[in-house]
Amino acid sequence: MSKIKELKPIMDEVLRRKEELAGMPPQYENVSDNTIVMQLTPWRVQLIEVYAKSLTTSLDHSIDDIRQWGSELSEQLVKVQLPLDVGLHEIAYYRNTIGEIIRDEAENQDMSFADFYHIVSQFNAVVDEAVQIVSRSYMKSFHNSIEAAKYAIDELSVPVVQLTSNIGVIPIIGEVDTKRAQYLMSNALEKSAELQLRTLILDLSGVSVVDTMVAGQIFKVMDSLRLIGVEAVLSGVRPEVAQTMVNLGIRVEGKVYRDLRTAVEEKKMISK
Repeated sequence: MSKIKELKPIMDEVLRRKEELAGMPPQYENVSDNTIVMQLTPWRVQLIEVYAKSLTTSLDHSIDDIRQWGSELSEQLVKVQLPLDVGLHEIAYYRNTIGEIIRDEAENQDMSFADFYHIVSQFNAVVDEAVQIVSRSYMKSFHNSIEAAKYAIDELSVPVVQLTSNIGVIPIIGEVDTKRAQYLMSNALEKSAELQLRTLILDLSGVSVVDTMVAGQIFKVMDSLRLIGVEAVLSGVRPEVAQTMVNLGIRVEGKVYRDLRTAVEEKKMISK
């Protein structure tokens, strides 16, 4: 209890100056927009508070606090597109700044070397944990943001375009792997139901390679559409693709149109 009583003035001094310290952030040469850096001010205040309270609380409790802070900061860094270096620099900058306060207050109290060493050791343990958690959390948040972007791109790569009130088309371009086939399936079913389509044309004009996996995925989409009352047809099968499908023994059920224009014109005539 006596040691905590000795350390409380140091904690109080850091907390008293937290707003002042947070308002004097480190300078960044590689960050042009200073307003973005200033958005981190609330996290600086929290970091200073955790650093200060670590002087009078248990190491386990301080570690829990710094882990929560580090996770939130990492998400913010990724959100505003700041590099990991910014977070690590903040941690080091306020370690030095608060370390100087600790040193000065320890001198004022004529603290023994053993007590000073104990304070610095626990303080550095919290700082080290901050470095670890920010690094790990940043990479996790960055990875999640990349995956979310890829998901959005994949969804856009298989759009359902409404041509008439009841006819739609999905222009399939490029390779169709298992993951993209899943987006094709979900988009085809969801949009067809949402747009109340009677016919959905799967246009393969932009597909240059078809194997049994690709063909199987496309036919699964067509079968699923039929189950919800939507006629699914193919258009734009290129000669080399047609030859490959025949050589692989792939049988196509339903009508196949030479090109998208022919398919649309015929379906328009039927719907009249």
